[in-house]
Amino acid sequence: MQGMQAMQAPRISLLDAQLANQIAAGEVVERPASVVKELLENALDAGAKRIDIDIEAGGARLIRVRDQGQGIVKEDLPMALARHATSKIRNWEDLGAISTLGFRGEALASIASVSRLRLTSNASGAKDGGYCLDPDGQVQPAPQGQGTTVEVRELFHKTPARRKFLRTERTEFLKIEDTVRKMALSHPDAAFALHHNGKLVKRYAGGEAPAQRVAAVLGAAFMEQSLALDETRGGMALAGWIGLPTFSRSQADQQFFFVNGRIIRDKVVSHAVKQGYADVLYQARNPVFCLSLRLDPRLVDVNVHPTKHEVRFRESRNVHDFIYSAIHRRLAEVRPAERQGADAPLDGAGAGGADQGLAASQRLPLGQGRGELSAAYGGVRPSDRASLYSELWGPGASMGSALAEGSKDDLPPLGYALAQLHGVYILAENAQGLILVDMHAAHERITYERMKAACDAEGLKRQPLLVPVSLTVSEAEARVAGDQAEALEGLGITLEAASTDSLIVRSVPSLLAKGDIAQLVRDVLADLMEHGASDRVQQHRDEILSTMACHGSVRANRRLTLPEMNALLRDMEATERSGQCNHGRPTWCELSLTELDGLFLRGR
Repeated sequence: MQGMQAMQAPRISLLDAQLANQIAAGEVVERPASVVKELLENALDAGAKRIDIDIEAGGARLIRVRDQGQGIVKEDLPMALARHATSKIRNWEDLGAISTLGFRGEALASIASVSRLRLTSNASGAKDGGYCLDPDGQVQPAPQGQGTTVEVRELFHKTPARRKFLRTERTEFLKIEDTVRKMALSHPDAAFALHHNGKLVKRYAGGEAPAQRVAAVLGAAFMEQSLALDETRGGMALAGWIGLPTFSRSQADQQFFFVNGRIIRDKVVSHAVKQGYADVLYQARNPVFCLSLRLDPRLVDVNVHPTKHEVRFRESRNVHDFIYSAIHRRLAEVRPAERQGADAPLDGAGAGGADQGLAASQRLPLGQGRGELSAAYGGVRPSDRASLYSELWGPGASMGSALAEGSKDDLPPLGYALAQLHGVYILAENAQGLILVDMHAAHERITYERMKAACDAEGLKRQPLLVPVSLTVSEAEARVAGDQAEALEGLGITLEAASTDSLIVRSVPSLLAKGDIAQLVRDVLADLMEHGASDRVQQHRDEILSTMACHGSVRANRRLTLPEMNALLRDMEATERSGQCNHGRPTWCELSLTELDGLFLRGR
């Protein structure tokens, strides 16, 4: 337009170092807990076996991390705060095989750009050695013991807008505490002491065995309700603990997965764990676990995200299958004998509480006196029930006397049936106390596992479609269908390319022929693109078998004889995953004599 000056394009200029560091800090330093994480990683990389963390005002006023690691020599102190300066990698080959927690050389520079940072270190080992790099960049003598102290004051004071986004002091400290917990879990050999506003909040002793550290961090209840896992295959090692399905949580807040000592979040791992717990978790419950995966550093890329929370596996399908099969197999191995005593105590009956101060003469031993109680109710029970007890325990013997004569150690884990309650529950007596079984849920699992085993033995039967199904797909889906044709055939699905964006479905698994074939194929292709594998066919097959098992199992209000009840108990002891029904509900629970005594305040 006439009289209007042409707009001048903005010129490109190089940002100054301070501004560049503050931008980088936006990725690395999200909150005080991020600072603590970076400093703890540096301390552990330096070989520290003892780390002290001092926090004030939730980390906004002060974060001080003191370690007894290798330390930094005087000449390297100024370089430690320079961007992309590190002692952990030297070349491209090092970047492809990272074995340390840190490697970017950005953390200290980013933290210093948004706070007042003081760095003190002693690499000489001499008690009066050590030098300090103050916030003004001056190096001065500062005697301290071997190791490094990083002091971060007034976090975000140089970027007030960032400071406004900090949460309450309590919230920020809880985030810091969670960070320390994760570091303590991954390094049980190191000692950690966390202080807040001058008070000791948490201490973890050094040199602990992994089981001791997990119990100290996650609590004794987690250890009691979890299964130890230790698997090795193809250069990978998976070790740790997985919670029993009955110890699940509404949120995924107790899931810890470490890769070569680094806490990570990964879609491949999450999917593998979810698959491993398939069929045993109730509805939207989340499993609890603490697992550590060790593998060649060259097979995992940790240079994916600035915070190093995410990784990329070079052989993600192998990793997925390894994690899934290890968890799936370990859960399948659980039998009632292994779960004995693992059930959480009832509210109001603390573990061992009912036994305190209780003399042996005041306690009714297992089985003793049951004969007299039975006699008192003898007129109420049908005579045929008494004859069944006689058949079970032998001529001239009652169940009570048999148990009292020292046969407790010979009892099966789920014991022997006593009675049926309301046509729904089986009551049984074992060496520990009372067993309650939901007979429909238990029989449903037994039937389901037998049907799955029969299908696996017969192989996957496919059914050619009389009228082939045509579906429109993206180019990526069509490409995956061609590349993974063999894998799809193994799933019972035969696809034929009609064009670059169209597929024809020629056959599907017989059990799924009446379902939504188009949606099944799309879901399988999506899984193959995302994970390199798909469990959709097995998942849909299992859903059908689960429904069939549910309808084919004993129903509520059906009266069972004692031999039938005992046969069900024996089948449960021999069946995989018999602790949960197909929908994840528990099938049985145990009340120990201690817990029963607590309900009646015995011995108090």
